[in-house]
Order: sequence, then C-alpha cells, then structure tokens
Amino acid sequence: MKKVIINENQKGFLFKNGKFVRLLGAGKYYTFGDKEIEKVSVSAPVSSEKCSLDTLLGDASVAREVSVAEVGDQQLGLHFVGRKFAEALRSGKYAYWNTNERHEFQIIDISAPEVGEDIPKYIFSSLPLSRYIKIEVAEYEKGRLYFDKKFVRILEPGTYYFWRNSVSVEYNIVDTRLTQLNITGQEIMTLDKVSIRVNFVCNYRITDYIKVLTEIDNYTEQIHIAAQLLMRDYVGKYKLDDILAGKEKMSEYIFEHLKEKAKDFFVNIADAGVKDIILPGEIREIMNTVLIAEKKAQASVITRREEVASTRSLLNTAKLMDENKTLYKLKELEYIERICENVGNINLNGNADVLSQLTSLLQEREKTA
Repeated sequence: MKKVIINENQKGFLFKNGKFVRLLGAGKYYTFGDKEIEKVSVSAPVSSEKCSLDTLLGDASVAREVSVAEVGDQQLGLHFVGRKFAEALRSGKYAYWNTNERHEFQIIDISAPEVGEDIPKYIFSSLPLSRYIKIEVAEYEKGRLYFDKKFVRILEPGTYYFWRNSVSVEYNIVDTRLTQLNITGQEIMTLDKVSIRVNFVCNYRITDYIKVLTEIDNYTEQIHIAAQLLMRDYVGKYKLDDILAGKEKMSEYIFEHLKEKAKDFFVNIADAGVKDIILPGEIREIMNTVLIAEKKAQASVITRREEVASTRSLLNTAKLMDENKTLYKLKELEYIERICENVGNINLNGNADVLSQLTSLLQEREKTA
C-alpha cells in the first residue's frame, strides 16, 4: 500500500492497469496493487504522461473543470487568463484548469493577411515576429501595400499589422514632403561658343503615389533629364552676355516648361531656378578686367563731377563776396577765428585796427608759405 497526498494546487489522475479511471481532488489517497495516481499542477495545461488529452476530456468530471480550445490550420488562438492576454496558440488542442483563474480563448482566422478590427493591437508586442509583419507609416509618408506582388491599397500614416501566412506581404514607403532635386555641373555651349556650367534646382511633390511607380521608370531621373534638355535648349539660343543678364528669364523658361511636363511624371513642380552659372577660368579673368575698368571709369566720372561742383561753389561764393563788402568782412573774420583756434600768441603793433592787422599778418604768412 502506498500513501499519496494531493495538494490544493494539484489534481490527481487515478489509473488502474494503465487505464484512466477518474479525477481526484486535493486529499490523502492510498494505492495498492494495480492502481496508481499521477499528480499534475493546476497552473499547467491539462496533460498526462499515461493517456491522451482526449481520453481525459472524455471524463465528465475533467470536462467540467477545464476550458478547452481547438485551433485549426490557418488559425491562431489568443489565450487570455483572467482577461489578460497570456499567449498565442498554434494549431492543436489545448485545455487549462479553471481552478484558480478563468481561461478564455479567441480563435482567429489568419488565412488572409489582414488583421481584423476585433484583434487588440497590444497583443502583438507579446507575439513572436515570425507570426506577423508590422508596418509603420510616418506623418509625412504614404505606404504602398502589395499581396503576392499585386497592389492592394495606399496606407495612410499609422501602424499596421498583417499575419504571416502563405500570402506574401510587401510594402514600400513614399515621402510626401516637398523634395529638392539638384542638377549640378551641366556643361552647355552658348550661341557664341562659350562653354559654361549651370547648377539648377527644382522642388517637387508626388501627386499620384501609384502611377509614379507603375507607369514610369525612375521618375527622379526623368525630371533630371527633362531639366537638362530645357537648359540646353535655352542656353544654345543666346550669347553669354544675354544669358548672364537674363538669368531670371532662363529660370522662368525652364520652370514653365518643366511644369508642363510634370504631369507625365506624376509630380507637381513647386518651383525651379538657376542657382549658379560658372564660367571658364579665362572668361572669368576677362570679365573681372572689364568690371575693374568700368568701376575705374565710374570713379573718374564721379571725381570730375565733384570737382566741377566744388569749383562752381567757390565761384558763386567769390561773386557774392565781391558784390557785398560786409559778407567779405564776415568771411575774413571766419578764417581769422579758425587761425586763432590753432595759434598760441599773436603780437600786434601800429595804429591800425585789430582786424586789419590780422588780415595783413595772414596775407604775409600766405606769401611766405
């Protein structure tokens, strides 16, 4: 005889001659002969080393105390313990004891990639990545979704989940922000056979996120080539001086014609313009020489203009003083005042008045100077 004690957190399976007899609860039991008891934990899934799960579930007492989930192919079982998500169950049959906590199951179909609205998104953080695909689309992006290489729909900004199954799920992301395209170092010959390099920039935004991928090959390269051809067409019609003087006209010409072509590229050209026109080294030296000569000529004209104005002013002053003796005297006093500000001592002799003596002294100093 053998004594067996089954605790509160355990259940017991009674077998006789290797055949399941009944379920045993907590307590003390004695076995002898061909009887034996298998103890199991109620916190573990229902199972036995001596018989199958179906055999156990065939007993009414076992069936009353367990929750059963049967997950088929192309299905996934969401296991909740006390209304909290515990695990995801693959295809198979499962049973859990309801002794301590209630076990509930949600069986979902994963034969299609789409995740149903009734599936709580938080469970994916507990699932292995082998079970699902996560797609994140930022605020400034659009997503293109494909099932088995076939376009399905555009994904708006947000987070999406798809089941991994026999259907191939692919996606790519498109930036919806205004995008800048730089075209640098384009060597072009002008009408007067001068080779120049042009740097050009345009800003564009995609308008059709599907056709830009399915109906045109490399849309950025197409925009690049179109802008190149327009630059060559414009520069080839004008001489260097005209191009340098009409840089804005060149930008307007290319921008307007590029906007007309943009609909074929499924984009909208927001703006475009010439950044730089780079001249060959020898042409730059010639242009610098011409510029220096022009500035010198302008400076000479300004100098002569100021000299004429100064002479005219002196002539007008002289005429006024010649016609008005009082004004002449005032002018003398003004100059004497300036002299006195810079002289320490002045000695005057004779009977003449102070003004006359100072004037004579000034005239003598000017003669000696």
